Amino acid sequence: MKETLMSRQFLAFLLTGGTAAAVNFCSRLLYSLWFDFSTAVILAYITGMITAFVLARLFVFRDSSQSTHRSAFFFILVNLVAVAQTWLISLGLAHYLLPAIGITLFANEIAHAVGIIVPVFTSYLGHKRWSFK
Repeated sequence: MKETLMSRQFLAFLLTGGTAAAVNFCSRLLYSLWFDFSTAVILAYITGMITAFVLARLFVFRDSSQSTHRSAFFFILVNLVAVAQTWLISLGLAHYLLPAIGITLFANEIAHAVGIIVPVFTSYLGHKRWSFK
């Protein structure tokens, strides 16, 4: 049976990923109290990534035949691509695009939220094919 993009597994991924994204976003606000925006985005991504791994392993990819160590290795590799997407988009929007179009109020928050959302599809495919196959 061929799965569609909106399969039960993908919806569970969106739910657990949404939780991890909320952890990512909120922890960035806390990290920003002590670090510059760029560093806070990276630290928040790591915090969200740990949350995402635990939730994905428990609730989304329960039938994975890979060891936890192997899954974690591929999870990190997939997320290296995703963190690059998040970081580039967040900084590009916050420092260039949003100011250029006159958006300054909550620019970091808007930029970071968009940066978190963009890698959803590439991450799902990467985790399904490599991290938790």
